[in-house]
Amino acid sequence: MSPQLMSKRWNIRNPNPQLQVELSNALGLHPIIVQLLINRQVTDIREAKSFLDAGLSHLHDPFLFKDMDRAVERIKKAKNDGEAVLIFGDYDVDGVTSSALLYNCLTKAGIKAFNYIPHRMSEGYGLNHGIAEYAVEKGVALIIAVDCGINAFSAVDAINQAGIDVIILDHHEPSEGQLPAAVAVINPKREDCPYPFKGLASVGLVAKLIQAFEGRFPEEYLDLIAIGTIADVAQLRGENRIFVKEGLPKIQKTRNIGLQALMDIAKISGKKFKPYYVGFILGPRINATGRMDSAHASLELLLADSKEQASELAQTLENHNTQRQKMQKDIVQEALDIVEREVNFNQQKVIVLYKEGWHKGVLGIVASRIVEKYYRPTIVLSIKDGIGIGSARSISGFHLFEALTHCAEHLENFGGHKMAAGLTVREEKIASFSQLINEFAANAMTVEDLLPTIELDGEVPLNQLSLKLAQIVDSLEPFGEGNPTPVFCSRNLSLKTAPVIHGKDTLKFWVTDGEVVVQAVGFGMGEKYFDLLKTTPKIDLAYNLSIDDWNKDPIVSLKLKDIRESGE
Repeated sequence: MSPQLMSKRWNIRNPNPQLQVELSNALGLHPIIVQLLINRQVTDIREAKSFLDAGLSHLHDPFLFKDMDRAVERIKKAKNDGEAVLIFGDYDVDGVTSSALLYNCLTKAGIKAFNYIPHRMSEGYGLNHGIAEYAVEKGVALIIAVDCGINAFSAVDAINQAGIDVIILDHHEPSEGQLPAAVAVINPKREDCPYPFKGLASVGLVAKLIQAFEGRFPEEYLDLIAIGTIADVAQLRGENRIFVKEGLPKIQKTRNIGLQALMDIAKISGKKFKPYYVGFILGPRINATGRMDSAHASLELLLADSKEQASELAQTLENHNTQRQKMQKDIVQEALDIVEREVNFNQQKVIVLYKEGWHKGVLGIVASRIVEKYYRPTIVLSIKDGIGIGSARSISGFHLFEALTHCAEHLENFGGHKMAAGLTVREEKIASFSQLINEFAANAMTVEDLLPTIELDGEVPLNQLSLKLAQIVDSLEPFGEGNPTPVFCSRNLSLKTAPVIHGKDTLKFWVTDGEVVVQAVGFGMGEKYFDLLKTTPKIDLAYNLSIDDWNKDPIVSLKLKDIRESGE
């Protein structure tokens, strides 16, 4: 049986009545909100207050970072001595927003700054040896690497030998605790860094550097900070939660004319901003240029100084995104065909796919689609001249970076973290690499780990649902990684109306527990669940609680996550 045909496990969090009462009394909060906090490991009063308030006053001192003082001192030297600075960024949204943010800061301070983002196809990820020669030609005395560099040992050595200093701001995992020979390495994940919050994206690290350099937090750039944080799927806890909570309204009312143009062309101007709009609308468009060509167009958009330039660049991003979507669709189908034809799910817990000529710019997205369908860690490689370059995506319970580290002898290089990574492997070693990583997975994962699981915050009787409860739940926004949208379940329900399938496979019906009737909507769920609903007398629903106010008075609506027959 293919994994996609398996039922999902429902893992209902155990309530903690005693702690619930303690926090509810201390904070004056609805018991469901308190239980949601507990489910997110927010279990003491001070932490709960910080989570709920999430204001800029709760930001940490940036000088708690190891090497922050050295980084600030070196940038001030560049300013005082009139030195040119090269900002070397990654080609994803985090790297692009980091580069734009730092460029604005440095130029405002009177520092001559250049931006450089490597071309994904011709140069690949991260600092490379060629950048030293480029920097010398530009007369650069300092390179600041953002969202890359933590494992670029030889490249940093080459830059140093050219007489150029390097500062690294990177949130990726250091390799075995080793650090490049840079003037400063700002990374909360380095073993000797005492900074209390370890989950910042690189745009957050740049924001903290600016806070240290200018002596104030750059609130005017919260739009960029929030976009980079959300798009990099950083945990919305601690300072990330502050950045996003404060930054979403700033995006909605942004003064950045490039962002304005992009929102106009994506038809989301004027909407109340939620992380969804960044993760699924703005983020893919900013990413698309780096996937299909050069990310400099996205960077130029964020730095645009005229509406005409912004409009032209926004159209460029839109065109690249359209091309990316078509190419992605074709490669996903090819990958699915290979999986169905060649993968033995009884023997392979990790899916490794490769083909000559696949576009490297969409491999991460393709890997994500395979994970979504089969719920297996997936590695997708594009082969050229005997070398496979690719992306990997994981599932809960499988630490991808640790797995790749275990297989390092078969790899040319790799980098990343628990859930996502990039790697390079010689074509002749792919088979042995696939075998070794699957041996590692066999020991690291149980059969249960390979069952897709829905984490449920609690069971709520249908007759307890109300608009007020939905509004109370929404008070925990913004939702995202680390603070997921709450998922509840209600059991033993009957259909009040026959199920209907609308456009894009949207399922819609009304359910009742005998006392109340509630609307239920399942996006993309029509084909999968229609027959079940027609033949099953009693159902259980897992859902997000939402408010439907489309052209009518607001009503409670269930945004479905799963449907199953009662009693399963």
